[in-house]
Amino acid sequence: MNLVVGATGMLGGEICRLLAALGKPVRALVRSSSNPDSVLRLERGGAHLVRGDLKDRASLDAACRGATAVISTVSSTVSRQAGDSIESVDRQGQLHLIDAAAAARVTHFVLISFPKVDVAFPLQSAKRAAEERLQRSGMTYTILQSTFFTEIWLSPALGFDAASATAQVYGTGENRISWISFTDVAQFAVAALDTPQAKNAVLKLGGPEALSPLEVVRLAEQRTGKKFQVQLVPEATLRAQHGGATDPLQQSFAALMLYYARGDVIDMQETLRAFPVQRLRSVREYLEASA
Repeated sequence: MNLVVGATGMLGGEICRLLAALGKPVRALVRSSSNPDSVLRLERGGAHLVRGDLKDRASLDAACRGATAVISTVSSTVSRQAGDSIESVDRQGQLHLIDAAAAARVTHFVLISFPKVDVAFPLQSAKRAAEERLQRSGMTYTILQSTFFTEIWLSPALGFDAASATAQVYGTGENRISWISFTDVAQFAVAALDTPQAKNAVLKLGGPEALSPLEVVRLAEQRTGKKFQVQLVPEATLRAQHGGATDPLQQSFAALMLYYARGDVIDMQETLRAFPVQRLRSVREYLEASA
């Protein structure tokens, strides 16, 4: 049995779909306050639903009972639910889940994280604490450190709006990023369960090509036939936001924007040779599909 925690989210839902398509049994952790449409989609997709919450250790013990693998995609950064925070979900919640999985004799735990960033911030501290606890847990572990999700960072929510031909770009926009689709992260998470090279491994994940934000803007201009209005947010502004933020979430977003500004290119050749995943989705394909 494969337990997916964060199943009602974008990435978790895709992981459930892929597991079911492969005929692998899926147990999806949902909360009483989860979006009913997301819960119904999981149920119709063949997932067995189990009620629980990362802030309730007893519910995690019950959810992990009988599971052979756990895949955790949870993050408070996209949650709007009362009581959710970086401390309660990304740190304490993940630690409780790892402990519950180990106590239930789960054999393999897959954790979705992100690469190390050279500035301190609460979300990174929480992720590293979870990674360290998992590596000491005695379970086989796979830590997938993915770069920027195309569908999130190149979306209107974060200032990239192809429909209105506007783009907010952090830093100079000239440093390249290995953007990755959440659908490909889902592929790696599922493949990790049966890939020998994924055992007790920390893997950085990026997409099929590295493009600077300004190169992405030019691609979008070619696709839409529109000239984009680009707003550059200087690194100095981001550093000031990071240094002056008192809210952990705001400070974390400012730090991630600094990470974006500095870029991150990931060589995927060795990982792709080891993992039986399909062709990775390019930024061009994303722009064409979203136009």
